[in-house]
Amino acid sequence: MYTDFKPAKDRPAYIQVKDYMKRLITTGALQADQKLPSTRELSASLHVSRNTVLSAYADLEEEGYIYPLKGKGHFVVPTAGGLEQGRNGKDGSRAFKTDWSSRMSEFALTAERYDLMKHGIRAERGVISFTSIAPDEKLFDLQNVKRAFLDRMAIEGNVLLNYGYAKGYKPLIDYLKQYMENKGVDMKGKDILITNGFTEGFGIVLSSLKPVHGRILCENPTHHTAIKNMKMHGFIPTGIEMDPDGINLRELRRALSEGAFDMAYLVPSYHNPTGIVMSHDKRLDAIRLLNEYRVPIIEDGFNEELRYSGSHVAPLIACAGRGDGVVYLGSFSKILFPGLRVGWIVADEELIGYLESVKRAKTIHTSTLDQSLLYQYLHNGNFEKYLKRAKAEYKRKYELAIRCCEKWLPARRLSGDGGLHLFAEFDPPFRTRELLAACAERGVVFTPGDIFYVDGGGQHTMRLGFSRVSDDNIERGIRVIGETAKQLL
Repeated sequence: MYTDFKPAKDRPAYIQVKDYMKRLITTGALQADQKLPSTRELSASLHVSRNTVLSAYADLEEEGYIYPLKGKGHFVVPTAGGLEQGRNGKDGSRAFKTDWSSRMSEFALTAERYDLMKHGIRAERGVISFTSIAPDEKLFDLQNVKRAFLDRMAIEGNVLLNYGYAKGYKPLIDYLKQYMENKGVDMKGKDILITNGFTEGFGIVLSSLKPVHGRILCENPTHHTAIKNMKMHGFIPTGIEMDPDGINLRELRRALSEGAFDMAYLVPSYHNPTGIVMSHDKRLDAIRLLNEYRVPIIEDGFNEELRYSGSHVAPLIACAGRGDGVVYLGSFSKILFPGLRVGWIVADEELIGYLESVKRAKTIHTSTLDQSLLYQYLHNGNFEKYLKRAKAEYKRKYELAIRCCEKWLPARRLSGDGGLHLFAEFDPPFRTRELLAACAERGVVFTPGDIFYVDGGGQHTMRLGFSRVSDDNIERGIRVIGETAKQLL
């Protein structure tokens, strides 16, 4: 015993000894009322100082794992162990083994079934991967992030480390209200709820709205995470095909006339996965049409800031004026730092009141530390400078990726007006899953487009995320995909 202790250099030795002895106690390697080695003996066995063992024993005694007997040493507290006795009771009985798979709810089963981290494409080391549309961490503005953290901690550090408010950190809420007004949103009668990114915000909205009809309209294809969450919450998505300038209005009207829907989920800017930006006129027409049928809209403000050319297009919630039929989900995750899980919902004050209660019941509040750090970074004026630099770099990669696709890829259509990815369509019955398998053997992977379709379609499509891929690998990777596709054709 005691031969498997392996100290680390970057952690206090007495804590490592304490944790090591805890594990021996809780796993049953050291039994109830068993005498422990003396401090001198254990220090020799573990090759640490006696003072280190003395400190470890003192903590273990204080935490209730061991007890001293005067003149006899230290012993294991009988109630401290459990794992070994849990495996086999003193009467020889075996511990109960639960079949968790048979107890899973449809919510959990759907989440597992659509879990891309488990069932999607895993890029091994050295593989050129076009699967990610996360920002490039090489662009992260670390110095100003550190400065923002120190600035905010100096102002109210003791408050930031305590519980926060379900609605969110007020300075950040006030900043975001102004931010949305700058986008043309009339905030009269509207309010903001801070969330842990887009996914939580979408989940809160879906879990709060009654599924009267159990159906949601969306573009087809659409965001995979959105499809997963719709189905997890018991809604059936109905996909509407897309034109080069956004959702097909004729098909949208046909769907609305043929059935009733609880809501519509739309991604009007740098749509995921197609990269299409819905035109301003089409935004106005879509809002009028959905208002006519009294269908609320959930707008995903995905990547709105990553415009590389053309004019600014106002979000749907700005086009709706003072109407309360649009719920806007915002996040800086794809622009700034995904590690700060901060997003927001803009909606009618009455709805935000309900969503706040749901948020409080689910997660109490979003990390106040994360919110305050983001607020201070934005308040210091760093976002605008960072965005200019990031947009310049992503635009350069975007243009390089387009040139490479036009040169090498035998696709019938390439879409993507900005953002961090491109979408390619081949002539049916081409299968991009077969292309992916062949490319993976040559060290290149991408995201097959069928995962974004609600009706099993898109077998001939693919998404190429370029944000985290080097220039050389963009060229090499797209060339491999193009050459392989031509061979399969």
